[in-house]
Amino acid sequence: MMSEDIKSKEYWRDKLSPEEFHVCREQGTERAFTGEYWNHKEQGQYLCRCCGEPLFESDAKFDSGCGWPSFTQPAQRQAVEEQMDRSHGMVRTEVHCRKCASHLGHVFTDGPAPKGLRYCINSLSIRFTGDD
Repeated sequence: MMSEDIKSKEYWRDKLSPEEFHVCREQGTERAFTGEYWNHKEQGQYLCRCCGEPLFESDAKFDSGCGWPSFTQPAQRQAVEEQMDRSHGMVRTEVHCRKCASHLGHVFTDGPAPKGLRYCINSLSIRFTGDD
């Protein structure tokens, strides 16, 4: 369960750009190969754009060829929650931040061994902080 109260749409509209709001709060997506982090290779952490919660480590990032940042696992299992997404005539597993419910992307079962997971995440829903 989320540890923080869900804030109002007005709160998020004031805090986020229109594109960030669409992805994070309206379950939108950015176009493939357009996001800031799809080809990003620096070492560090990827945090939730909305609340700053650590979500993914650069060591778990890999090039899946899909055009979005892809990770084999979250930084900690409890950092994200999953739920069924039946939008757009498909059945997928949506991933969102456990702390603030921000939409991050989806998780698929076509990732690399050993777990076979690909967390396909929108760049607009995360921000990077490098190792210093």
